Amino acid sequence: MKKVLIICAAGMSSSLIAKKGTSFLTTEGWSVRIDAISASEGIATIAKDEYDLYLVSPQTKMHFANLKKSADKYGKPIVNIPPQAYIPIPIGIEKLAQLVKESIALEKSAK
Repeated sequence: MKKVLIICAAGMSSSLIAKKGTSFLTTEGWSVRIDAISASEGIATIAKDEYDLYLVSPQTKMHFANLKKSADKYGKPIVNIPPQAYIPIPIGIEKLAQLVKESIALEKSAK
């Protein structure tokens, strides 16, 4: 299972996006879990090296350069989430799922 982390301003909206994104991807048969945390926890969490992909929310893109330095130390991809992929409606969740699938190699779940 691949693990993805959304880094957000306070972690509230990202928690909803993470839950809906995980549900959408697993329903589609992908083995992935998306979690969310606040930007203040971002660098420390990246240093634990527990995730396969880091996604930076639109409202925290000003922290991207510092977060990228940390992710690069562990050879992990980090991507800014475009605003149209950060809305908790079906089209937004589909765009987020596509971003995840393009950013890391996902595996289909064993059925």
